[in-house]
Amino acid sequence: MQKILLLCCLLYQSPVWAAHAITLGDAAKYPAGFTSFAYADPLAVKGGELTLPNPDRRSSFDSFNPFIIKGLPAAGLGALMFESLGVMSMDETATMYGLLASDIAVAADGKSVTFTLNPKAKFNNGDAVTAADVKHSFDTLRSKLAAPQFASQLSDVSGIDVLDARTVRYRFSTANRELPQIVGSLPVFSRKWGQEKNGVTKALDKIALDAPITSGPYRIADYKLGRSISYQRRADYWGVQQPTRLGQYNFDRVTYRYYQDEVARLEAFKAGEFDFITEYSARNWARQYQGPKFRSGDILKRELRHHNSSGMQGYVLNIRKPQFADIRVRQALGLALDFEWLNRQLFYSQYVRLNSFYANGELAASGKPSEAELALLKPLAKHLPSAVFGELPAPPSTNPPGSLRDNLRQARELLKQAGWEYRDGALRNAKGEAFTFEILDDGGAMARVFPPLARNLAKLGITATLRNIDFALYQRRLDGFDFDVTVLRFPDVQSPGQELLDYYGSKAADVKGSSNVIGIKNPAIDALINHVLTAPNRAAQITAVHALDRALLAGHYIIPHWYSATHRVAWRDRFAMPKTMPRYYQAGDWMLATWWVK
Repeated sequence: MQKILLLCCLLYQSPVWAAHAITLGDAAKYPAGFTSFAYADPLAVKGGELTLPNPDRRSSFDSFNPFIIKGLPAAGLGALMFESLGVMSMDETATMYGLLASDIAVAADGKSVTFTLNPKAKFNNGDAVTAADVKHSFDTLRSKLAAPQFASQLSDVSGIDVLDARTVRYRFSTANRELPQIVGSLPVFSRKWGQEKNGVTKALDKIALDAPITSGPYRIADYKLGRSISYQRRADYWGVQQPTRLGQYNFDRVTYRYYQDEVARLEAFKAGEFDFITEYSARNWARQYQGPKFRSGDILKRELRHHNSSGMQGYVLNIRKPQFADIRVRQALGLALDFEWLNRQLFYSQYVRLNSFYANGELAASGKPSEAELALLKPLAKHLPSAVFGELPAPPSTNPPGSLRDNLRQARELLKQAGWEYRDGALRNAKGEAFTFEILDDGGAMARVFPPLARNLAKLGITATLRNIDFALYQRRLDGFDFDVTVLRFPDVQSPGQELLDYYGSKAADVKGSSNVIGIKNPAIDALINHVLTAPNRAAQITAVHALDRALLAGHYIIPHWYSATHRVAWRDRFAMPKTMPRYYQAGDWMLATWWVK
């Protein structure tokens, strides 16, 4: 019976077109038969060691499982060990080339995609990567045991079929141009990962320090729990000559060392404890990256241009909290941030104010809505602020003729309209409750930036306090939406898609552990996300993103921060790099993937 059903499925599938790559743009940059990406050097020398610091705010780790909420996964797992059916090019906004898959076939109706596995692909235990492993990985990640982001992004995937040992097909409930790339980007791991001696395999949420059985170029060599982890390049790595891997992952050994804060990390770098650092503090960049080693050239300091969409960073307001439910209150809080003063006094004029969730590129909305944008926005008018339909407002400014006094006066009026007035020494609502809130932070990065905002808020009668806690507790509180305000950076993506459901979709707002920490539940936002997901081409996608950008900005869910169009990096002068730089990249990712020891 199963064979008959499978035969029927095969007979009635929509026609497909097969390719070495799939793109949301006009055409793939690299043709079939290409040998390597331009930003990787095929002649790169293999060997040597690379030592890096913890790449994000995690100051410890206790797990080798990056797919569950519980625990803190070790740095480097995703890039060095886990591979996917396809890999995105750093030269293009949205093009995927085969990695574990040698062939990608998208149905003409867009409602399925078929991947044929490369027969050379092998896991680090010697087993071949099979279609059954792909299905196991998908089923596991979409289950309730995995972090909820996966289920949110895969909500339109109706099923997966194993057609033979090397062929797998994903079926979609709707035609969405991005879905083939989403499923193609899912990590693939062996069905034997977490298998115990008695043959029983642990549930995903019980897998912690079991070494991942994966197909990537590295395996775990050794580690000191919470302090360091080292990866050894596999001598038997299957993909070393594959076009999407040639000239990449050249270091024999990669070690991550963990530091408790940015001060310790920077001092360790200058002392030679690790090799490469990306600096996010303008003050540090201007004042700390100097000295004999910099003057002698032992340490090189560079600003690398990129064309990434900036993403959004700022004070994120949890609108589940009653004091932030009114849009006028949220707008008033934004008027209290004096960016121009911060940029002059603290940032050495290195930043530009964010006025988009997608600044620094074609995805950012600007000016008045186009006719195409209005066609998407007008049917949703009852769920959107009127500001969406006019000129995109400039962020509040204190440059003349503007002033902080004028901004605070406007903020006071908005707060009054929302039912908050100053009396008895504080800003109070009709119940007499004082307006207070806490900003939750985990790394102390806001220690210099927060006080000026707090002083300005105090002039309005609002008491804001900063609370620093360790990352593990911080993450638990975010997962449970147990915070008033925090500072987050939303990812910079060149082709927004399914992740929007997790960040801004109504369903995710009630799922603890989701990325919708703001708590947005707006049918207009949901509809605009759907327009982004179902856009038939890149031009239509950009139009939909512009409309979504306007709606998110007009909701005043975030008090926007600032961005830079360069990566500030420094490294010990012992590495070589490809002559060609990518366009869309994170500096640390490019370095790890393509540099080599001289």
